[in-house]
Amino acid sequence: MSHFSFAVESTDGRARLSQFKTPHGPIAMPAFAPVGTLANVKTLEPRDLHEAGASLVLSNTYHLYLRPGHELVERMGGLHKFMGWDGPMLTDSGGYQVFSLAHRRALDEDGVTFRSHIDGSSHRFTPERVMEIEQALGADIAMVLDECAEPLDRAYNEQALARTHRWAERCHAAHNRADQALFGIVQGGIFPDLRQQSAEFLTRLDFPGYAVGGLAVGESKEQMYATLDETCPALPADKPRYLMGVGAPEDIVEAVYRGIDFFDCVLPTRIARNGALMTRNGRLNIRNAQFAEDTLPVEEGCGCYTCLTFSRAYLRHLFKAKEITGLRLATIHNVHFMLRLMDDIRAAIRAGTFADFRAAFHEQHAMTDQAVRHAQRAKRTTSARSNAGSL
Repeated sequence: MSHFSFAVESTDGRARLSQFKTPHGPIAMPAFAPVGTLANVKTLEPRDLHEAGASLVLSNTYHLYLRPGHELVERMGGLHKFMGWDGPMLTDSGGYQVFSLAHRRALDEDGVTFRSHIDGSSHRFTPERVMEIEQALGADIAMVLDECAEPLDRAYNEQALARTHRWAERCHAAHNRADQALFGIVQGGIFPDLRQQSAEFLTRLDFPGYAVGGLAVGESKEQMYATLDETCPALPADKPRYLMGVGAPEDIVEAVYRGIDFFDCVLPTRIARNGALMTRNGRLNIRNAQFAEDTLPVEEGCGCYTCLTFSRAYLRHLFKAKEITGLRLATIHNVHFMLRLMDDIRAAIRAGTFADFRAAFHEQHAMTDQAVRHAQRAKRTTSARSNAGSL
């Protein structure tokens, strides 16, 4: 593929310093992609992303298909021109969103029929249809349509994996845009043999890159890490590896340690809008009364606009007063934090000190309690399904 190239520049254990060249520029890896679901990272503009150092942005096929429609985006010159972002972009297939609709969708061998969460209208995704949509959107990286199963259900994962593989073959056959790299998605829940089977099957299709899907969706961190231990060695060493939907800093450090090259997640921007600010010591809830007269920045030594300009007391005031500027300033900080984390990870791999970096990071960073994390996820899932109707 002349439009794309991938090179591993150095390694430190299983951690890899690499670069993936795309038609819209190179991506230095390990990398983190802020999520712009509807062609917009909430509260930010493309210039904010450039200033933060973002090299890749993700948008969502399901949401853009429903609104404003992929045909309109194509008529407007494609996703890059439409949203004013000139760097590399990735679109996921929308499969995760469709399968999250639960009672709003019906699955068969050919594809999935679902009802819009916006107006209840009926739609259908097949592998061929999703390739048509993603090619019209025109991102640098596109994903195959897959079935994202509950990670702990063995029987369901066996059925879903077989279907995911058949759909991957159909996506591979239907995709013909040379300036877009189509990635396969390894599934199989937390089951090592299924993950191995999936990696081997997809490798035979010779995709230009491979994603690991179906994690951070209900399993424990230990199960996630064990799954990566089994999956990463089974993937080609000369292709980029993408861990989908994972954005907790501790998970990123551990996944890089196991050989993952890049990530995306809504977590940094979502929690920012709820007043949770990311620091090397863990999350800081800016709404807390202890910050009412705190003159310090969110994190001392941080070079983002928010930390260079405003105090914790001012940010707390904005959130308590429900001023939209507070959401924007918090998001600027969290995106900057994630991208600086990736800078530090790359520097540590380059210097051959990633093991020391990993140990120091975990010693300093306070991880969110897993029970709280799962409760929050369950609440979001219930909320998303609360208005679901039958087909």
